[in-house]
Amino acid sequence: MEQDDPRNLPEARVKGRAAQSNRPGRFEPHVRAAVDDGWARDIEDLPLLRTEVALERPRSIITRNTSPDIGFDRSVNPYRGCEHGCIYCFARPSHAFLGHSPGLDFETRLKAKPDAPVLLQAEISRPRYRVAPIAFGTNTDPYQPIEREHRITRGCLEVLQAFRHPLTVTTKGTLVERDADILGEMGQAGLAQVAISITTLDPELSRSMEPRVPAPARRLKAIEALAKAGCPVGVSVAPVIPGLTDSEIEAILRAARDAGASHASMILLRLPLEVSGLFREWLQACQPGRAARVMARVRETHGGADYDATWGQRMTGQGSYAEMIHQRFRLWRRRLGMDGPGPALRCDLFAIPPKPGDQLSLF
Repeated sequence: MEQDDPRNLPEARVKGRAAQSNRPGRFEPHVRAAVDDGWARDIEDLPLLRTEVALERPRSIITRNTSPDIGFDRSVNPYRGCEHGCIYCFARPSHAFLGHSPGLDFETRLKAKPDAPVLLQAEISRPRYRVAPIAFGTNTDPYQPIEREHRITRGCLEVLQAFRHPLTVTTKGTLVERDADILGEMGQAGLAQVAISITTLDPELSRSMEPRVPAPARRLKAIEALAKAGCPVGVSVAPVIPGLTDSEIEAILRAARDAGASHASMILLRLPLEVSGLFREWLQACQPGRAARVMARVRETHGGADYDATWGQRMTGQGSYAEMIHQRFRLWRRRLGMDGPGPALRCDLFAIPPKPGDQLSLF
């Protein structure tokens, strides 16, 4: 990085960001640190940290997985990095593969994949392709702010609508309302469902730990809008942060149900790799009075460590405190009538649209 890159300058000019540092990722051989040289400098003269977007041209767009913890085997991520900047985001370590920091770089050095709709159409048109729901929002948010300009997610949805291909969306972005025309029509046909992620109902806490995410009340409005459009919509109470947001489980479920959510899921806080240090830095800076208690609870739910990546436990945690959280969630989900898995998506409607000049069927 350049010496005057705001990522290396005092945090007072890093407004609207959650990460408190920009330390290099785990693959980088060198570490840089800002040092006070004794010269006074007016903080207002320092440049603000701006979002940068570069274009990426991948050769394929559908990502496959065989994880036993995940209920889908394929996904599409139109973007790398996420301007929402959630401090707890488990996807932050993926930025290290690009030579960037999982800290401030993850929030500000983004990559967009403008060819995603074309690649998606080509991949699902192949003769050997077998249909199953494609998930959006599995690594970074498909409705983060830059989607307003780039419209890559919209382009992918248009392709899947034309092919009658099932899909799911998980997002914190209220820009999803823009695509209610597609999601509503596909939802009514059994081809789409959406989950809106809500971590807290406290607007101040939300602004601190997920600084560029729409306010919780605004996300509840998105649930209402999608439900009215005919798209099955649920709430993802994620992540549940022990000692910080776990007391809000019941309130979030009730508010989401009242807004129109038909089902609910939850994931316990995950702190893999660099996320652990970044989250602890944020706690010390923004929640100093609760930092020790929160981390004690986090470790209690992960066998004494900041994180346990064991299959079957990494998203649910372990121990009595984690089990208490899950019991409360299951109880209130059942009381509110949200304990169903959400409607099953149809795969039998899939059909490759005819191209200009193709011979059409008589039947």
